[in-house]
Amino acid sequence: MTEAGSPSIQSPDYWWYRARASLLEVVLSEHVGEPRRLLDVGSADGPSVSWLRGHGKQVALDVDPRGLGPGGVCGSALELPFVDEVFDVVAAFDVIEHCDPEDQALAEVYRVLTPGGRFLMSVPAYQWAWTHFDDHNHHFRRYTRARATRALKASGFEIVRSTYLFGSTFPMFAASRLLTRLKQASRPAAALGPDAVPALPDLSPMVEKALLRLTDLDRAVLPSRNLPFGSSVVVAARKPY
Repeated sequence: MTEAGSPSIQSPDYWWYRARASLLEVVLSEHVGEPRRLLDVGSADGPSVSWLRGHGKQVALDVDPRGLGPGGVCGSALELPFVDEVFDVVAAFDVIEHCDPEDQALAEVYRVLTPGGRFLMSVPAYQWAWTHFDDHNHHFRRYTRARATRALKASGFEIVRSTYLFGSTFPMFAASRLLTRLKQASRPAAALGPDAVPALPDLSPMVEKALLRLTDLDRAVLPSRNLPFGSSVVVAARKPY
């Protein structure tokens, strides 16, 4: 994994982090169960895992020590510093797209999970939505739901649930990304320092409030059905017994 700061370090209250935490809870809370030990990979992105607090003994891991609290472990998802079959749940929210090779990171998650353990994962959607923001965040790929589930199945996981998130804000996301791609077509991504934190889009409080309101539609639908499109993919998977 590349050492780069998550934008959430500087902007933990940004609307997208707040909305994602809520949507992840709606989709994934029933798959957490009552774990004895839970591993949070990519813990620098704290806003998205706040809803997991209180579920078993939690261990936080990240390559960026700035996002780790007391007791956190600085390490890579490509080589998890833990023995085999020690965690009942592993969460990795917007982490696997930073990992290359992808199958090595998924194999490490599989290794540290107990039989029957759950893997909770989210990743950014659609390769066509790639912009310099992905370059600055050191992404290697974006996903479709089929691409994400295929990778997990190839690593031995059973898929419990998979869906897109942010379907309600997807038209704005798609328009913004396509316009940005046109503007950036002739300009290479500007280099950022290894410890730089990429800037998030600057939105007015009124726009942020409107976007948060729209995600209420996702929250209303997701308890009973999957979304056919969205700007993120989320998967709950299980290591077979």
